[in-house]
Order: sequence, then C-alpha cells, then structure tokens
Amino acid sequence: EGLLVESGGGLVQAGGSLRLSCVASGSAFDDFDEYVVGWFRQAPGKEREGVACISDRYSRLWYSDSAKGRFTISTDTAKKTIYLQMDSLKPEDTAVYYCAADRSLCGLTGMDHWGKGTLAIVSS
Repeated sequence: EGLLVESGGGLVQAGGSLRLSCVASGSAFDDFDEYVVGWFRQAPGKEREGVACISDRYSRLWYSDSAKGRFTISTDTAKKTIYLQMDSLKPEDTAVYYCAADRSLCGLTGMDHWGKGTLAIVSS
C-alpha cells in the first residue's frame, strides 16, 4: 500500500552536516506529487516535534524555529524521495528523525504514513 523508509543518519561533530533521505514506495504513492510530506524528530526524553513540511499542491513550506536557516526540505518526484539537508548541526539536534506523508495534513498526529526513523547523533 504505502511505505516510507528513512536513511542517512549517523554520527557527526557539531557544525557538520547530514543529508537524510526518505523513499516512498507502494501503490499509495502512485500520486506522490499530491502528498504533503514532512520531517519530525524525537530526542531522548523529549516529545516528538515537527522539523519541516512541504507541499507543492497547497503551496506550503514550513520550518521549525530551530530548523530555519540550517535545514532544507526538498522532494524528488521522479525518485519519490523526501530529503532533509541538515547543516550547522548542534548537539541538541540529536534525535531519531522520522518522515511522514499525508494527502492534506502535516502534523504530529493524523498523518497517514510514517517511517520507522533514522538516528542522527551530533557530538560536541
């Protein structure tokens, strides 16, 4: 039906960069370009939070205050892939990063499809 798989996490030093990828597959994503997609993260001992969302259909682009100026969300429709370029990383960016997709919503709850996450660790 629909599957999202993240990759690209790892261990980096503060100030470094990571590029996360999320590949969508299955018949649910035959119309991938119609989806609202986003990245979320959950740090140890903290609640999950939104990082970035994008939708060409609804002409929306959103970043959390923490992500603004450092992270960039993008998509490749041909590859059905969602990217999160993370630059100038800080230790507080350490978290499991999740991608998600929905036909109309970008939020912590209610989105139809979620990946299982990829871990990013930023050392000081």
